[in-house]
Amino acid sequence: MPTRVPPSIETLVIGAGVHGLSTAWHLARAGRPVLVVDKSEVGSGASGIACGIVRNNYFQPAMQELMAACVEVWESEAETLHYHPSGYIALGPQEQEQDLIAVFERQQRIGYRSELHVGTDEVTRHMRSLYDDWRAPGLSVCLHEHAGGYGFNRESMLGLAGLAQRAGAQIATGVEVLGFEFDASGAVTKVRTSAGEIAVEQVVVAVGPWIASLWSMLGLPDRLDVRQPDGTLVADQEMWTYWYLQEGEAAFDPAVFVTANGSSSPVLHVDSAQPLRADDGRLITDEPWGVYFKPDRDSIQGGAQPIPQGHRFEVDPYPTGNVDPGFPDMWSASLSHCLARFEGARARYRQVRSGGAGAFTVDNFPVFDHMRPNAFVVADSNHGYKMIAVGREVARILQGEHSSLLHPFRYERFATGDLHPVSHSPYPWS
Repeated sequence: MPTRVPPSIETLVIGAGVHGLSTAWHLARAGRPVLVVDKSEVGSGASGIACGIVRNNYFQPAMQELMAACVEVWESEAETLHYHPSGYIALGPQEQEQDLIAVFERQQRIGYRSELHVGTDEVTRHMRSLYDDWRAPGLSVCLHEHAGGYGFNRESMLGLAGLAQRAGAQIATGVEVLGFEFDASGAVTKVRTSAGEIAVEQVVVAVGPWIASLWSMLGLPDRLDVRQPDGTLVADQEMWTYWYLQEGEAAFDPAVFVTANGSSSPVLHVDSAQPLRADDGRLITDEPWGVYFKPDRDSIQGGAQPIPQGHRFEVDPYPTGNVDPGFPDMWSASLSHCLARFEGARARYRQVRSGGAGAFTVDNFPVFDHMRPNAFVVADSNHGYKMIAVGREVARILQGEHSSLLHPFRYERFATGDLHPVSHSPYPWS
């Protein structure tokens, strides 16, 4: 039987991932009629295959404040959202000391629970207090966040959908958006879908890596001029850049990835300038490298450097876990480099549907803004899964309130030069 949609709704949310479902949940909790549509299923896109890491290791003050709010939402419904508050540990070489010190100091100012260790001896001592087989050399800074952790991606999204539906939101899957109709002011009056037209008062677009196509349907520009914080004008920039996120699994029992007191391990993120070798001594790379890994349902899951894809990328069919040929060797070697318990990881490696593609904005940070008078766009620049509080803030804005947390991510920052500071991390999301 074809999916049925109502002829009209107060708020139509496009996308049944973390942002769309969170927005619907918070609007419905406030008693507002809301419908979520998705061309596939709940959590079938980026949110459903994300590694599931929840962290506050951001150099940018606005990102830190927003992520502190996100952690609060994760913790408020931890069981329903399949969230594990294990913490997060970022380790790096000397080049990253000042960045992580600045991150730690801001975390302390906003009351976010963390501790900092600086110097190779102090870092080694702290890590061996947690893991007696820790053996990664040359790391001189460690930021240990006691808040944060990880979730089980698909289960989290189903749990969030359940919260939204119990609050009164409707969810219609298998409904593809085909276009919009506008009035003279530029406001959306109707949304054309594969299940018929829907008259709307408000629209929220929250479609992850599919943002470029919906952005185009809204008549928004795919190129723009950007003014840097120093006033320099950089003309005619591409709005979207795609990266492919490389992730995989190693078939270890998650019970082996515990700390010295038997607790589930925090998420580990290691950036290193040390040569990386396989267990047999073969050199994998002598260039700086970085990885992250965490316990999963029945394995250890994580990833490494993303692959740049340029300004155009075919999102459909959505990526199913393709990685660079050298990724399995590199990621497996990194596990063993850090913890002796993971020797032999390469033989246990398996490729899974994880990672996927991300659509990054021109400055690599989200755009959360009204892009038409009644059309709010959530373009998360691949920061998505962890940012569960964005939907709460969007719901507030749609009800006439101001969100100080989302204000730094308005679209006009590109024209005014009010951009976010850039860290020394090699990753576009840091």
